[in-house]
This record gives sequence, structure tokens and C-alpha cells, in this order.
Amino acid sequence: MNKLKHWNITLPKCMIAGSLVVALTTGPVSGIAMAAKPTLQNGSLIEVDAAVHQLARYQVDARLDEKKMTIHGTETVTYRNNTKDTLDNIVFHTFADANRSKETQSSLFKNSNERMSKENPDKKPEDFLGGIDINNVKSLGQPLKFDNTNQALTVVLGQALQPGQSITLELEFDVNIPYGSQRLSHYKNILNGAHWFPVLSVYDPADHTWDKTHYSTTFESDYYDAADYQVTMNVPADYQVSMPGTLTVQDDGAGRKMVTATANNTREFVFFASPDFKVESVTRDGLTIQYYYFDNQKDKKQIIDQYIDQAFKVINFFSKKYGKYPYPEFRIVESYVEGLAVEFSRMIQMGLIQGQPDISNHSAFVHEIAHQWFHALIGNNSETESFLDEGFSDFSMVYFYEKQGNPLNGFKVIQFDEVSLDSPLDATNDKVGDSPDAIFYKKGRQAIYELYRTLGEEKFDELMQTYFDQYVYKNATIDGLLQIIENKVGKEVRDDWEVDLRNPNYSLEPEYRLTADEEAAYMHEQFKSIYHSVFAQFPAVPFETMSRIFDKTLQGEPLTIILSDRLTSDKATKQQNQLLSQIQGFFQISGIKPTVIKERQVLKNKLKKELGDSNVIVIGEPDANGFVQALKSGIIKRADTVGFKWRDIMNKSNQSGAYIIKHPYNQNRLMLHYFWTGDQLSDQTADPFMAKASESLSFSSHFYQYYVMNNTGKINSEQKVENPYAKLFAV
Repeated sequence: MNKLKHWNITLPKCMIAGSLVVALTTGPVSGIAMAAKPTLQNGSLIEVDAAVHQLARYQVDARLDEKKMTIHGTETVTYRNNTKDTLDNIVFHTFADANRSKETQSSLFKNSNERMSKENPDKKPEDFLGGIDINNVKSLGQPLKFDNTNQALTVVLGQALQPGQSITLELEFDVNIPYGSQRLSHYKNILNGAHWFPVLSVYDPADHTWDKTHYSTTFESDYYDAADYQVTMNVPADYQVSMPGTLTVQDDGAGRKMVTATANNTREFVFFASPDFKVESVTRDGLTIQYYYFDNQKDKKQIIDQYIDQAFKVINFFSKKYGKYPYPEFRIVESYVEGLAVEFSRMIQMGLIQGQPDISNHSAFVHEIAHQWFHALIGNNSETESFLDEGFSDFSMVYFYEKQGNPLNGFKVIQFDEVSLDSPLDATNDKVGDSPDAIFYKKGRQAIYELYRTLGEEKFDELMQTYFDQYVYKNATIDGLLQIIENKVGKEVRDDWEVDLRNPNYSLEPEYRLTADEEAAYMHEQFKSIYHSVFAQFPAVPFETMSRIFDKTLQGEPLTIILSDRLTSDKATKQQNQLLSQIQGFFQISGIKPTVIKERQVLKNKLKKELGDSNVIVIGEPDANGFVQALKSGIIKRADTVGFKWRDIMNKSNQSGAYIIKHPYNQNRLMLHYFWTGDQLSDQTADPFMAKASESLSFSSHFYQYYVMNNTGKINSEQKVENPYAKLFAV
């Protein structure tokens, strides 16, 4: 899963990755090797044939009630005891019960649900909740005792299950799907289906216990054994349903149909459904990639085609580097999920495409596909060792871009070393607090990069192929990976790398980092790419927008900051200097040093020539600023074109704010004026004024043309174009 990842830009300090899981199954489970004479012992069907299939097999038949947003399902599971222990019970995860209360739901979706609640006042708090009810559990028609508590369904077996024996269980359940944004939810015209049916827990032979961990409220807890699935979903005839595996459709009459998926060797099983999905499908060299999307804007199909082409490139790269993608299909689903992109086995969930995305730099897209190797094919316990899937997926994303010749998203991203962190890379989710991105992703990919540099590309690739071969369809551990490193490249490398993983405050070795000059140049190019991407995605944004002045400067145009030189109070001078320092610091991060003019004589000398070719930021009270006074008539005329009533506002006392117009001398340049009327900003206004000034320049805010504040710092009037992604950065 990746937070803020569905936005098609690269940010040095944002990215979180994760998974959402859902499953549906129906139809007969084929190919299960049965004992020649199965016997009923105390109500349980025990199979003693040693040749029985190693993987669990699921058959789930589900019917969606699209009016009540409920699912009624029956599930048949055949499980073989591959441990050396005798088992008295079997445990399933019932993660749908995370929706029983707000306290147990994922906090990752909190902001989205709060917004949806405001936009839909008819929805009650309980509409955002749900859960799963287990009606009965049987074996060979005989009821078994069970308990479903804290998202764990414990089934008591009538007869202890010996090593090598198998049992078939039959479950019946009902699911209430919550409204809003969760792993399992419905919103507008889409159903997100993850964790809605009982899935076998993983048994730990060392501790002799089943994993009963409830789903994380802050990150993710995806830990499953690969299994074979046959899932049938009964839905309205006009619904498109996306699931992993081979899909078949059968008419069920009365305006309904049955969609069946067969997916073997699959770690988790999810579904998405909508009556408005369009499906684009492309097949190359035996692999079919499908994109389920909403046809909500012009030229959407061309965008989808580009994403599919990029997916082929990414899958082919990882297949070559790590191990061949083994499935005949891969699916991508567009949804309304905000601030997240999510991986599942054989498919990924992306956010709603808006504008014209920069697909070649959409790092979240690449990261989620990398999870097909590091989560879906090579499994791990993402509650206790998230580094194994998030660290390797993030490194793989960067590895792909490096070999594509993309300098902004390649290894320089990793070489830009940030501060060390107390938590070690092998930390559990509950130990990293609110820093999983910094530890598992950023520091994780740095440690892997250090291993890559230590070994060289050829030996690193060989190591990763060995890792893949040993753990494909299995669950890996850090200990297991370290043993592979020792076996392949020696104990010294293993010991050095284990220190990196186990100890706190890991930092990339200095010889692998960027120099100070390289960091400055890198940050400049990063911001240049970010701002270019923002305006490229939304070409209808007016020319006169405050953040565009930053974009134009990043593209190489000159920038001059002009201060007022006739301020009437020391306090006003102090406020002007504070704003200057703030703006200079903002630009300095990206390696820009604007020219600053303080004296009126210097201004006069440069007014017609240098300043006619420069973008300009003006600070201060209009009557005290020489630039405004010299060009007042042109400024007023330009201001009218953006709806800013210059004379009316400037003639009122205790007003402050900002407006942006085309330069009075040059329509290809911009002039941004941060102003106040009167001698100085009031004490109540000063802090909001400074905060709004920084916000107005940021790519993550709305596209402001002007705003006016009163003497308490409240916005009285404003004109802006909504930035669809601004809410992702809101505090």
C-alpha cells in the first residue's frame, strides 16, 4: 500500500504502501485429493491420504444484495495439517469485523470518511460500520462449535487433526458492508471487497499457535498462506466484477449473473464491483493486463492504454530481475480511494485518475506492481516484518526507474539520505508509531541499496532470484533471507547487513550518499518535476495562479522580490522581513535564490529592463512600495481581469492578503503581491497571514488567484481553482 502514491508525482518525503484484501468463491472445488475412504469421527471429516493437495482450497459462493449492501455466503475449505502438531482447533481471520466500531477500523481512511459524512448528511454514523456474522460451521453436515471474537474465528474440531490429515469445513456467513472508505466498503458506484469472508490463519509451529492478530488500525496485517480459490459472485447483470484468476460469467436470470474466478497458488483473494466499470484488456506474450476504470473524462481510454503499457514494462523488468510473473493475468482497478494505492495478489487498486497524469513518473503504480513479488508471490508477516514487503517493493520501484534512465526516480532518490531513526528496520508495526513510511520504505530501501552496492548488480540479481525460488508461494522471514545471503555471498556480508537491519539509527554509508551540491541539484530537479507535473495534469488552471510563479522560476525564469521602503513603523518592517525570510527559505529548499530589491533607487534603475523580464513578488503596503506606485494603473487593469477589485480593497483599512496578475510590462511573467492596508498587520492577523503566504505557493494547495483577510485573520473573500489533491495534504 502506498499513501499519497496515487498522485503521479515523486515526493522526497511521501509514500506509503499497503494491501487491501477481499475474496469471493463459488462453484465446486476441483482437484482435491480425497482419501479412499473418508471417515466421520466425532462430527469431523478426516482425510488421511498423504497425497492430498498441500495448499488449502476454498470454494466460496456469495450473493450480493446491492440494495441492502450485504453479502450472504457459503464457504467450503479443505485444510491439510502440514505441521508436526496435533490440532484441536482451526482459526480463521474475520477481518470484516474490524468494521464493528470506529475504534477498530483503519485510521488510514479517517479523513476520507469524515469528508464523505459531511457530503452525505443523510448517512448516520452506523452506516459507516459493518461486520461479519458466522451462522454455522459444519464438517460433513455435522455442526461444530466455534467462537468469533476479536476478528478471529476459532473452530473446535470434533476429532483432533493429526499431522498429514485433512479436514473439510463448511461455513455460512452474512456480511454487512459499511458505507464510505475502508478495505471493505461501498461508496457511490463501487464496492471494495477485502477481508469479507473467513480466511485461514497462519499456524506457527515454533509457538504451536494460530495467528490471532486483529487487523492493524494504523498500517496493515496481511499474513496468509497461498491457497487455491474458486469463487462465485452472484451480482446484478450490469455489474462488472474484477477478481484475481480466470473469470467466467453465467447468466442467472432475473437480471442477475454469476461471475466465477478460479485462482490457484494465490495468497489473497479480493473483488471490486461496479455497474459503471469499463474494461480495457491487452494481451502480450501470454499475459493479459486489464484495467477496470470509469469513463469520466475525455481521452480516458488513451490514458488507460498508457498505464497498461507501463504495467507490461514493469512486470517484464521484475520478471527478468527476480523471477517470472507466473499468472496469465494481471488486473488494475480504479476506485475512489484517496491518498492510498493498494496491492493484492494478481491485482492492484489505484485512485481516481484526474487530469493528464504523468504516467512515466507515477511511482505509486510501479511500487504496487512490485508488491506482486514482495507480498503476493513471496509472502511475509506484514504485522511483524513489514520491511520484507515494503522495503523491497520501494527499492524495486527505484531499481526499475534507474534502469529506465529516469534520474529523478532512480537511485538518487535513495542516495538522498535523511536523518537516522530510532526504530530498527526489523521493527514490528506497533513499534514504529507514525513512521512506517520513513522506516520500512525509505530506510528499508536504503539498506537494500547498500547490499546492492556491496554485491554489485549481477550478484545482487542472482541473490534475489535465489530468494524468489526458495520462497515463491511461501512466507519468508528476515532470518530466512539472512541465511540465503550467508549461503550465497558469505557470512561477513550477512553479518554486516544484519547489523543494518537489527540496530536502531541505521544510515546509508557516506560513500553511497549524495554530496551537498548533488543534494541541492537533486532537490531543484525534484521540485521542478513536481510543479511541472501538477500543472501538466490540470492544463485548465488559469495562468494567474500563485503557485505557478514558483513553477516558472523552477523552469529557469528570473524572480525578483521587491520590498516596501517607506514603512511607517518598526513593527511593519519586522513583519516584512519575516515574510521575506519565509519566502526565501521556501525557495532555497529547491535551490532558488531570488534577487531582492530594498532601495527605491535600485528599483528605478532596474524597473524597465531587468524587472520587465522578471517574475516579481511584491511585499507590503501599496503606498509604501515603489514598484506598485510606479505601475499602479497597469496593476489595477491587470487585477480587474482576475476579478480582484484593487481600488476597493486597498482603500479599506485593516485588510491583508495576496493577489497575482500578469506583469504590467510583460504578459508572459507574473506579479504576486502580498499586501496589507494600514501601517502594519494586527497581532491577530500576523500568524494567519504568514501561514497563508506559504500555503499559496505550495503545489499541494489550491490554485489561488487572490484572497483577502480581515483584521482577525479570517478570509473575507477569495478566488481559487480547486486542486483535487489538496485534501490529501490537509492536516
